Amino acid sequence: MGAATSGSTVPRRQLGRHLRELRSRARFTLKRAAEVLEWSEAKMWRIESGHTSVRSHDVRLMCEIYGARADLTDALVGLAKETKARGWWHAYGDVIPEQFDVFVGLEEAASQIDWYESDLVPGLFQTEDYARLVMRGGYGSETSEEEIERRVELRVARQVLLTRSAAPATLRVALSEPVISRPVGGHKVMAEQLSRMVELSDLPNVHLRVVPVSVGFHHGMLTGQFGVLRFPRKGDGADTEPPTVYADGYTGDLYLDKPSEVERYDRAFSDIWNAALDEQETRALLSQAVRNHEQEDS
Repeated sequence: MGAATSGSTVPRRQLGRHLRELRSRARFTLKRAAEVLEWSEAKMWRIESGHTSVRSHDVRLMCEIYGARADLTDALVGLAKETKARGWWHAYGDVIPEQFDVFVGLEEAASQIDWYESDLVPGLFQTEDYARLVMRGGYGSETSEEEIERRVELRVARQVLLTRSAAPATLRVALSEPVISRPVGGHKVMAEQLSRMVELSDLPNVHLRVVPVSVGFHHGMLTGQFGVLRFPRKGDGADTEPPTVYADGYTGDLYLDKPSEVERYDRAFSDIWNAALDEQETRALLSQAVRNHEQEDS
């Protein structure tokens, strides 16, 4: 079993999260699972909390004991085999099946997300029609309509993070102005999409700003799209999980959790946030953009 300091913590944390959920669904206590596997409870805790790596053979054994589906087992075995590099590049369709969304568990666990988007409406804001168009464009004709609809439903269901009664995530989003003017899916789809964003921006835990083209240079022009996720703190103020930078690409996703890397992206987000319109000005701009798209659609 590898040391806790080897490699990116993201694959281990995601693997542990899923194994813990599988154990719970199978109605195994930590003690009972440890007895069946002939491991110590301390070892089980380290695996489930992402503090240590675990062999793919052991993951397959745990999945068998917990009665996991074959496709989920393959995905978790793939996570166990992942890179030892500090920055983790998750290539789609590599050792982890493409239909297994690694990011979802990380997003669900986050207590605060800072997000910059240069080209598209962020997933947590997307309407079904907007999300469907993005999914069809991203996955192409080789993906079935059934799979597209499954992904759309998953994306929309994730938005409960913002409205759940127990500790909803705090979200700060900075958008490049072309995101709201570009008629993705047509003007009708965009008018509905921007109206949805105006509604969400009224939530006390959602803060939305638009970076106007008129500001000229800002750090988002160098970074491209990215998010910084932070997680609940322990009673002593320490992080339950290290802050993590996430950037999605066309062929895979990048995860960074080295403190110096996170700090660099934090500085970039602060620059972008400060260059943007304030929240009141942003709502006014969004409302005007809704009217513009409605006029173009009429």
